[in-house]
Amino acid sequence: MKFYRLIIVFLVLWLCCSMPVMGVTTYLGGSPHMSAAISGVNEFTPGQDATIKVIVQNSGVDSLKFVLIGNIERDDLPTTAKMVTVGLSAGNAPVIVKNDPQSVGDIKSQGMVTVSITTKILSNATEGEYQIPLTIGYTYLASSNQDASDNLQSDYQQRNETFPITIKIKPQVKIEVLEAVPENLNVGSEGYLNLKIKNAGSEDGRKATVKIIRNGASPIIPTDSSVFIGDFPHNETVTCRYKVAISNEAEKQTYPVDVVVMYENRDGDMVTSASDTLGIPVGGKISFTISSGTVQVVQGSQSVIQVEYQNSGTTTAYNAQARLSAVEPFKSTDDTAYLGDLKPGETATARYQVSADDAAVVKDYTLDTEVRYRDALDNSQVSDTFNVPVQVQPKPASNGFMQVLPAIGIIALICIGAGYYVLIMRKKK
Repeated sequence: MKFYRLIIVFLVLWLCCSMPVMGVTTYLGGSPHMSAAISGVNEFTPGQDATIKVIVQNSGVDSLKFVLIGNIERDDLPTTAKMVTVGLSAGNAPVIVKNDPQSVGDIKSQGMVTVSITTKILSNATEGEYQIPLTIGYTYLASSNQDASDNLQSDYQQRNETFPITIKIKPQVKIEVLEAVPENLNVGSEGYLNLKIKNAGSEDGRKATVKIIRNGASPIIPTDSSVFIGDFPHNETVTCRYKVAISNEAEKQTYPVDVVVMYENRDGDMVTSASDTLGIPVGGKISFTISSGTVQVVQGSQSVIQVEYQNSGTTTAYNAQARLSAVEPFKSTDDTAYLGDLKPGETATARYQVSADDAAVVKDYTLDTEVRYRDALDNSQVSDTFNVPVQVQPKPASNGFMQVLPAIGIIALICIGAGYYVLIMRKKK
């Protein structure tokens, strides 16, 4: 039994002594071999926000490989592209590149990465193919020398390579607004927007619809936003009319509105053109002023006052009616007056029956008034409240003689009657 154990120990020792010494695999020669190509769609339209996806591949191959005993193992292979950066520039293409060069890490031999680059195709881009340069920067192991059994010296080098990437700009209908004429566009009302539009692109649009779109929070709000125009060949001009509403929060100034064309292209697909933004002037809300000055009312009396209203806006107010709000110390039994149609700058006179209390203080007052009218699209509108200046005047000064004059007249009549009676009675005697 002991004999067998000795044989087994002997065999194990013999195998250990006969095993080869493990060597280190060393690669000599070779380097990264980079390439780039667009992944997916490379056709874009003018004005488009485009994401260009690029595949970056390293197809480098090691040319020499040694397995040596006593060598120090290398950390990197000469075919590995280290610290790779990928950057796209526009070159002469009608493109705006929105990304800085991107770091994608290391790419080993036969490895690849996909890089997404955000771009903007210029709205004035013309049809055709364009070459845009893609630059790949990386570091690689150029050489490594083992000077001693425990010393390894590595030489890393930086390399930049540029590859042309091809993109295509497809033809498209391009909007050119020749005229934009507002019609009765005022704050808080509805009106019309008249556009004259030219197809300045290289595509002939079919089944085309010209559409206006609210620009963000612009107070110009389309109510009839689409006009079907049918075929829209390049260099063709069309006119369109839209009904729009103006918010009450708007001011008298210029606001944006967007215009697009939806059409069928040569491939039979329904597409939308790049938008064109217009500035549309908006007039202020129709306003009125009092042109008659201060009206006067006497204490404790009732009278008819005349108030002259003037349209100080920029458009006509139709079927205008004025209303006066009488408050203490005034009263009114007739506080509404019809003014009719008032063009800009025209005036009309309203008559109100107003009375002032006996205890009304003699001073200047203001009474609120407003005008209700209809705009050009027959929508009912109400002006902002404004003031009518009113002055209370004192009662006329009392005269003592005038107060006793009626009594004197009565006494005189009595005296005349009595004298006549006495005279008649004397004649009878």
